[in-house]
Amino acid sequence: MFDLPPAPAPDDTIIITAARTAQPAGSTAASASVIDRDRLERLGVPLAGELLRLVPSAAVAQSGSPGTVAEVRIRGAEANHTLLFLDGIRVNDPARGNAPRFELLNADLASRIEVVRGPQSALWGSEAIGGVVAVDGSSEGERMTAAGTAEAGTRGFARGSASLAAPGLAAALAFQRGDGIDIFGGGDRDGYCNLAGRVLAKAHVTEGVEVGANGFLVSGRSQFDGSDPFTYARSHDLASRDRMVAGRVWAGFGGETSRWVGKLSVSRLHSTSRNYFADDETNRTSGRRTTLGGQIEHRFATGAVAHQLVVAGEIEREQFAAEDSVYGGATEQKQRRSHDSLTAEWRSVAGPLTLDLAARHDRFNRFRDATSVRASGLVNIGQGWSLAASYGEGIAQPTFFDLFGFFPGSFVGNPSLRPESSTGYEVSLRLRRSTWSAAATLFQQRLKDEIVETFDFDTLLASTVNADGASRRRGVELEAAWTPDEALRVSGHYAYLEADQPAGGGALREVRRPRHSGAVALDGVRGRLSFGASLNYSGARIDNNFEIPPFGRVRLGAYWLAGGRLAYAITPRVELFGRVSNALGERYQDVFAYRTEGRTLYAGIRLADRR
Repeated sequence: MFDLPPAPAPDDTIIITAARTAQPAGSTAASASVIDRDRLERLGVPLAGELLRLVPSAAVAQSGSPGTVAEVRIRGAEANHTLLFLDGIRVNDPARGNAPRFELLNADLASRIEVVRGPQSALWGSEAIGGVVAVDGSSEGERMTAAGTAEAGTRGFARGSASLAAPGLAAALAFQRGDGIDIFGGGDRDGYCNLAGRVLAKAHVTEGVEVGANGFLVSGRSQFDGSDPFTYARSHDLASRDRMVAGRVWAGFGGETSRWVGKLSVSRLHSTSRNYFADDETNRTSGRRTTLGGQIEHRFATGAVAHQLVVAGEIEREQFAAEDSVYGGATEQKQRRSHDSLTAEWRSVAGPLTLDLAARHDRFNRFRDATSVRASGLVNIGQGWSLAASYGEGIAQPTFFDLFGFFPGSFVGNPSLRPESSTGYEVSLRLRRSTWSAAATLFQQRLKDEIVETFDFDTLLASTVNADGASRRRGVELEAAWTPDEALRVSGHYAYLEADQPAGGGALREVRRPRHSGAVALDGVRGRLSFGASLNYSGARIDNNFEIPPFGRVRLGAYWLAGGRLAYAITPRVELFGRVSNALGERYQDVFAYRTEGRTLYAGIRLADRR
């Protein structure tokens, strides 16, 4: 996918992924949430995926200790139907089924997280069915600044980070580890470690012309429980090592007041995933994605109506490789595929009315091409009230494993698969005042050609097919925020979701999607004290039991997660803090048979200019 517009200085009034150009939140019809730098620092959560619990209709499922697989389902969509950008680079992992790797996202590298909900493939292409998540690091500074943090906690947790910002330059490095917990039972703890870094450099070569480069590395090692690859018995001896490294270079011209704005970029992502049993490697997968993208924007007016016309094109090449040490190389393979796209977006503002139309054509060499459209509108009806509505389409291309995966005697892929497709509608009533805001949103989505796993009892082989019928998701989102002054912010939401899939002529409730969910968060500063706290609710949900006889569907109970951080600045540059997670000591499961961490305490020190 083409890289996103650069995020402005942390400002939750600007939305950068609801259109091909950055837009004020008050004029975009999309349902979007922003977690800015202040809230990230004041909550102090180690992994960015956990912060998505603060987003309406985002269901987070952690498979045990931190560092294990973390799935995020937005508005009832599948876990691989969320498109993830990191510093403007698409990072859905080609080595792991195009899934966003939230378990690897160290929050110490993030200064802003934005989530746009609903199908957005007309703007950003494949995987943007449930929504788009954009994680951005710190931008360059107006002067040289440096910061560092060290933290320790129970269960062997340790964490450290360092960052540097200067005119035209930004860099950061972060590390964390933990001993974890006994997920399955049996006395074995499953720990993890995580190393991440990022760098950004850019320069203005002439008036209105900018060149730049940025890159990142995220790497993690996680122990987990599962099945022995030889006997299929339950085992505590499993581990994985994952790494993603990416970079891009770009050149652009134009500015906020220019009639013409353009950008050309090239990016490269390389990912590897290795699985281990008893410290011996059993198999590995790797993926590469190279993207060349260009975008040009023209701004003009006809009378009192302002227009933006954007045309963007992309050329994408992907490679996938699999190797094994268990089956004598029988699963080894190398695959390639190509993908080109053309996007057009028109945006018009006429007084209180804003309209946005977008269309995109994706051409694939491995399967059927796809065209996606999006239409949205927002009207300000006075006294701070506005009404927004949108229609959007989404697609998700089959993964390399869906198409070509192979395990002797158990699984064979299906190269005849079609892309999954989704349509979605939403309508929202909003109110914005000087110190508070509120919104109520109704949404409905329909997924067709869903890729599901099948089993042939004659050959005893599993495979993949496009399912008949349609899966349906619909719900309500209620949001409110209050900012009485610059020193305190409070926000909250409640979401109701119904997510069903066709089964036996009827409908079956989708797994790991709570019907009821919500959160309240606050952060602020008082003198030398700064603070942040959150309370998340996840209602009961259904899951599949593949672990313990009798197998079948099971119900997982509701739970509350509370956490907070309190800091005291002993000098303008030195801050001491304490933090707690799962403060209520809830014993809960996001995934059946996988326990999660109980109450955990932390303490640390931060060195930086206090903003």
